[in-house]
This record gives sequence, C-alpha cells and structure tokens, in this order.
Amino acid sequence: MKKIFLLLSSLFFLNLGFTQINDDYVNQIKVYQKNYIKTHEVVLKKNHKYFNFFPINQAYLITCIFQKIIDTVGFNMTTSANTLKYFFKYGRLDFILLGKEYVLFVYQSRELKQVEKYKNYLFVPFTDATTGDDSYGSGRYLEFSIKDIQNNKLELDFNKAYNPYCAYSPNYKCPIPPKENRLNLEVEAGEMNFGKGH
Repeated sequence: MKKIFLLLSSLFFLNLGFTQINDDYVNQIKVYQKNYIKTHEVVLKKNHKYFNFFPINQAYLITCIFQKIIDTVGFNMTTSANTLKYFFKYGRLDFILLGKEYVLFVYQSRELKQVEKYKNYLFVPFTDATTGDDSYGSGRYLEFSIKDIQNNKLELDFNKAYNPYCAYSPNYKCPIPPKENRLNLEVEAGEMNFGKGH
C-alpha cells in the first residue's frame, strides 16, 4: 500500500504537467471527435448536430498505475436490455484526477477474447456525477489495448470517453458499468448526453 501511495504521489506531479492546454493536443482531440461523429453518422444514421462533447480539457488526460488482476472465474455484467454479458476483471487503475485519488477497474469480454481482432481489447465502463444529466444515463466507456499498458502504467484520456450505442438506439445491448466503477466527481470531459449541447 505504501508503494502505491508513493507512485500516486509521483503521478500527481506528473499529471500537473497537463494543466496547461497544448494546441497540438486540442487539435488531436478535435480530429478524434470529427472521426467519431463521421463513423457514428454512417453506422447509426444520426445527424452530426446531435453529437456533443464537453470542452476539451487536458487535465483529464491522466497517467494511471495499473495492477494486474488474475481472474479465472469472471462475472456477468448486466446490459441495457436486461441481458447478461460475461467479463473477466483484468486489472485495477489507481490515479489522481483534479487533485484527488480514484480507482477504476478494467474488464475483458469473454466473447471478444475469442476473436483474433479483439483478443487484446480492454474497456473501462464508468459512471460519474454527470451521469443522467450532462452525460448519458447508463454511463460511458473508455477503451484501449493490452499493449497500451507499459511498465505498469496506462494513460487514460477522459476526453475520449464515449457513449455506448444504446444511447442512440434501443436495438443494442450495452454493458452497464458496475457500481465499483462509479466516480464521485463530475467528469466534464468526453461525449455528452446525446442531443445535449454545452
């Protein structure tokens, strides 16, 4: 535990470096958002004016401490359609966001794990104090690959937090974030509630 505290302390000063907005970073996120909207317009046949995002804030680009979890049992995660999807808990993320310590858990889909293209796919579903108001009522997702974890650290960018497809259509079955991934703060970054401007 002492080791985690020391690592978090070092990350606090590391993440302070992101408080100044970098133009290259802002442009990178703008390109990401543009491509995101373009893809979703094609797949979901929704107009671009309904896709909205919080203002880009580099303070939400953070470095986390990753701890691997050996889960050979797994569990069922409830979906928006009241069905179940099976996941394994892959790891734990400790990080400092806006000056406070938080924890999120990382999951791996049993189904996707069997598919070559997605076998290294991991995701972090989460809710926060904006959920159901400025952001989608069932939470948002962050995703990455196993290879993104380097030296027991992972970079998370909440500016890339996105809504599951069930936010746009009832025809999808989207995993609902477990209670352990509830953040007790307003994550004012990433995608907003569908159709809601800021």
